[in-house]
Amino acid sequence: MSDRSGMFSGNDPFAIARTWLKEAEGREPNDPDAIALATVDTDGLPNVRMVLLKEIEADAFVFYTNYGSAKAREIDATGKAAFVLHWKSLRRQIRVRGLVSREEGPQADAYYASRSLKSRLGAWASQQSRPLSSRLALMAEVARVTAEQGPNPKRPPFWGGYRIRPLEIEFWADGAFRLHDRFRWTRADLLQDWHIDRLNP
Repeated sequence: MSDRSGMFSGNDPFAIARTWLKEAEGREPNDPDAIALATVDTDGLPNVRMVLLKEIEADAFVFYTNYGSAKAREIDATGKAAFVLHWKSLRRQIRVRGLVSREEGPQADAYYASRSLKSRLGAWASQQSRPLSSRLALMAEVARVTAEQGPNPKRPPFWGGYRIRPLEIEFWADGAFRLHDRFRWTRADLLQDWHIDRLNP
């Protein structure tokens, strides 16, 4: 696009996303990598929740969770998800819609190992999204898995990553008088080249 310049310039949307995230890391007071992740249940009813984006790869966005959670069950059923990254400090956002696959290999093991011991044990203890009788019951389960797993627990088989490969990415920046700048990158499938449109505010 002839008028796609400045913060929107470049031919790689993942590089643009990494640049924006890097800028946000220096400005956003809390969790610049927080995304609002949207899925749908078996009835088509949407769900959205905040999770932390852990990596922007060459062609995908990666986050981690418990595979028994509501989000994981919904992703596994549809193979699709959407999210938005929003930075109030930069007055920008990135919207992504795409296809999802699991990351259960060495990359997931390495990320799990990089987490604090308490977080690793918490991953073992939590039956995420399931009913819980009390906080005391949760802490008792943490104590049990701490004794069972020891100081260097392996990644739980029910915990790992998801990789979102976009079919659509939209970059949005605030404009004067609500005349925002929006550029949408779309492709029909993962093997196609990107098509870029400027959108009305």
